[in-house]
This record gives sequence, structure tokens and C-alpha cells, in this order.
Amino acid sequence: MQESLLHYIWQFQYFDHTNLQTTAGDSILVFHPGFRNTHAGPDFSNARIKIGDLEWIGNVEIHIHSSGWNDHKHSTDPAYENVVLHVVWREDAPVRRNDNSVIPTLELQGKVHDSLLIQYNKLLLNPEPIPCSASLPQVRPVTTLAMIDKALMSRLESKAEVILEAFRRNNNDWEETCFQMLSRNFGFKVNAEPLTALSRSLPYRFLMKHGDNLTQVEALLFGQAGFLDDDTDDAYFRLLRREYLFLSQKFSLRENKLRKSQWKFLRLRPANFPTIRVSQFAGLLHTQRNIFSKLMEATGYTELTALLSCSQSEYWQHHYLFGRYIEAGIGPLGKMSIDNLIVNTAVPLMVAFGRSRDDQDLVDRAVRILEEVSPEENSITKKWSTLGLKSRNAFDTQALIELHNNYCLRRKCLDCSIGSSLIRPQIQ
Repeated sequence: MQESLLHYIWQFQYFDHTNLQTTAGDSILVFHPGFRNTHAGPDFSNARIKIGDLEWIGNVEIHIHSSGWNDHKHSTDPAYENVVLHVVWREDAPVRRNDNSVIPTLELQGKVHDSLLIQYNKLLLNPEPIPCSASLPQVRPVTTLAMIDKALMSRLESKAEVILEAFRRNNNDWEETCFQMLSRNFGFKVNAEPLTALSRSLPYRFLMKHGDNLTQVEALLFGQAGFLDDDTDDAYFRLLRREYLFLSQKFSLRENKLRKSQWKFLRLRPANFPTIRVSQFAGLLHTQRNIFSKLMEATGYTELTALLSCSQSEYWQHHYLFGRYIEAGIGPLGKMSIDNLIVNTAVPLMVAFGRSRDDQDLVDRAVRILEEVSPEENSITKKWSTLGLKSRNAFDTQALIELHNNYCLRRKCLDCSIGSSLIRPQIQ
């Protein structure tokens, strides 16, 4: 037995109410189980319960064993003074308040139908990454679709909270925050960390002071990234290094400069080298000044695609490293990369900005844009596809990734509409 299952059983009243009594023999009638409390304090608040001849409105606390009350020192915590019922799986000790009065206790052992316990253990102990994989065909489509919607919003909320934390850290500067989020996602996982560090060591306002000069934007980015530390017999390298030496002194940047060793090249195709990504990022910053404002004004996928389409300078169209010329051209940012930036940067920024302004229309627009983006194909979406859940767009893929990572792998079946529908007892 787990406490989370007891919460679920009490919240939905999945137990036998026949001759319901406290362990002291007083009758119990539950009018309302209360509202789940996810913060500090009792587990359920504002429950409405009749115990004996008295009707109570108060809190409900839940433990596997009644001794958990004393183990958690609730008797000395004023927040638990208004607990009107202690719900336990098994009573192993009577529980009293600080004033020595006995707290009415309901023991649920023997009152919960076996089918619920069997199905719960079946899901919890299933070694498969998706514990309900064998039972998924039994779930009503409307239940599955509702959970996909919930998972998508949960993922967007989590990403938005990360952005809002960065926004507060950046003294409420949206352009700086957008610059950092874009920088991280230009790393495309492999080099996300060094690109994040680069954006934090080089304030966006410094770049924008020279944003109309692509050479100087590249000099600041490549110099601060540590790519201009070595010497090489390349005219463009020396030009950028001269520019960086001047600009780094102007802005006092060199103390926080990255090292070249922080960047990863191994097993990457030249088109995905961090040097190419940095050059493409420079091209975007040069062509799209005040990019945050433009992203927030974009009304759809096509507009965002045009906004984020960027080409690197002529030098980087034929070089993947300084001094390494390649005859075949290196193209601009591709469609899949742009879609990645839309899904992981533009849309979460819209949600975060919408939440900060209480602008639900902007949040709704972000969700609609996800429905326009092609579905991502990865190991997680392939698992769902084999179970009959095929992604139609990025809305679905983001939801299914969230469902897999933060519900299935963590065995949060009770918080999932799909899992809870399978656990729900057939006989009550």
C-alpha cells in the first residue's frame, strides 16, 4: 500500500460505505471528501462529514498507519488542529490532538475492492516503460484525448516556469530572456549547455549595440565562446580576433569567456558543428533586431518560420572550422531545426509571456501553432505509435513525450486519466 493510492481512494470514495464507522464505533457519513491540498498542511481541506450525530466541516489527513500522525509530529503542528477525520489503511495506535482529545479514525483495510488493488499493483509493478501498454486498447478514446491535452499543458507550464525564472533573474528583461532561450536551443541538446553559458556571459544589449554589423556580432560570439583563442593563418579568423579584442575591452567581457574545450564536435556532421550553429545564431541576431517582440507578434507557423529562417555569413557557407574550406556549400538552418526552435523556444515564450500578462489569447495562439508544426519522430513517439497513438503534429508529440517522461516512467498512474480509468474498480 502507498499513501498516494490512499489519497486516490479517498478522493474518489472508492471503498465500501456500508456501515461505515470510526475505529471507536461512531457512524460516518461522507457528504464531501474535501479538496486535495498539494501544499503544506493536511491532505484534504473543507471536507464535509457527519460523525455520530455531529456534522463537521474541516480537514482530512491520510496515512498508511495511524502512527504516521505522531511520526510526522502533527500533534504539535497548529495546521493540523482542524483535522476532523484521520483516514488510514490500518490503525496501529490511537491518535490524539495536542489537547489530548482523540481524533476520529477511519480504517480502510478490508473496505477497498480487490480489483482496484490488483489493477494498481499490475500497473505499478509492470517493467514496461509504459505500464498500461497492454491495457491501453480498453481505454475510451475520450479519456486518452483528455489526458493528451492535460499532458501538453503540463509540459508547456513547466517550460514556461523555467522561462519566468530566467525572466526574474534577468531583471524582468524579456529580450535578454529570449536571447538566452534561443541560444540554448541553438545548441540542439549536444551543445545546449555551452551555448547557454555563452548567452549568460555576453549580455544581449552589448550585441545589439553592434547588431547592424554582422562581422562584429560574429566577433563577439566566437570570441566569447573561446573559438578565437588559438592562432591560425586565416584572414577572417584574424579579422574577428582583432574585433573581439577591441569589443571585449569595451564591454569588459574576457573574464567570463568560455574555453574552446567546452564545445562538443565528436560524432557531429560538419553542418551541426557548434561553429556553424554559432554563425547561424549570429545571422539571426543580425537580421532580427528585438526578436522577442517579433516572436510575440507572430500569428502562426508560417510567420514564425520566416522569422527564424537564418543564413550564416558567406565565410561560414564554405567553412565548418576556421581555415577549413569546403567546396560544397553549407546551407542555412533547415526546416527541422526551425521547427525545433518554434516548439522549444517560441511557443514556450508565448505561454510564459501570456501567463505573466494574464493573456489567455496568447497562450491559445501558442497551442494552435503547435498544431501546425509537423510531428517529431523519436524513440518515445515510436513507442506510442506501436500502441496505436500516432502523432498528427507537434501538439501530440509534446504531449506524448510529457506523458512518457513525467507520468509513465515515474509511475504516476493515479495522476493520469488513462491510468486512473484502468484502476477504477468495476464493482463498488
